[in-house]
Amino acid sequence: MLRVAVPNKGALSEAAMAMLAEAGYVQRRDRRELVMLDEANGVEFFYLRPRDIAVYVGSGTLDLGITGRDLFQDARVDHGAEEVMGLGFGGAGFRLAAPVGRFTAAEQLSGCRVATSYDGLLSRWLEDQQLADVEVVHLDGAVESAVRLGVADAIADVVETGNTLKAAGMETFGEPIMQSEAIIISRRGERPEGISRIMRRLEGVLVARQYLMLDYDIPKDLLERASALTPGLESPTISPLADEGWVAVRSMVPAADTNRLMDDLYELGARAILVSSIHACRI
Repeated sequence: MLRVAVPNKGALSEAAMAMLAEAGYVQRRDRRELVMLDEANGVEFFYLRPRDIAVYVGSGTLDLGITGRDLFQDARVDHGAEEVMGLGFGGAGFRLAAPVGRFTAAEQLSGCRVATSYDGLLSRWLEDQQLADVEVVHLDGAVESAVRLGVADAIADVVETGNTLKAAGMETFGEPIMQSEAIIISRRGERPEGISRIMRRLEGVLVARQYLMLDYDIPKDLLERASALTPGLESPTISPLADEGWVAVRSMVPAADTNRLMDDLYELGARAILVSSIHACRI
């Protein structure tokens, strides 16, 4: 039985459960449920604090976990766990911030105090940057108030829109320390039975979200030019029509390009251009 950790709350929780449900796994309906057994798929899901998931996987207690890259790196469990796949949601930057106009570069932090909830991640980055004389002040949350209250000179935190910082009279400075997103982590060097299946299913969900199925009819003499516009993943599917001068084409296309491709195909001479969603796939 594969043992998988899922965030029990926060920004990652709903998106993680939705993705697992799309991949065919049973998920909890009651937030009070801490464990969900999916016997048909051979998986037991544990709903845990996102910050603790890396610790459980790194210690070998659980096989897989969904968490944020920032939380994983902050936990410093590289010896026991590793990132195996990004999931394309929960994107944010881990950045330095301070009152507007106070700093413009990380090098200016020499001799200063930086407050953060991610002291493991920040400390490692400061070591890499050779900023040894920066004091890291650990706070469990609401770090935006640290400077105003005199606890720190700057902060390091996960920034999505930046609206919270602006409301506190702060701005980011310097290059992002890291770009975070939801990731899957596994025990380092181990691949228990069932991991390949869940990874393949989740990869299928990612592809299905990024692509659409495009169908259209095209005169045979324009097929080569149309196929160049819609090459598909391997090659487009070509089917004959009752009118011998026409063929039907089916191809997977990037969702972001769909309307442009429809316009280009219509101008080329294609007709009956249809787009449909892909609910699941295996590539």
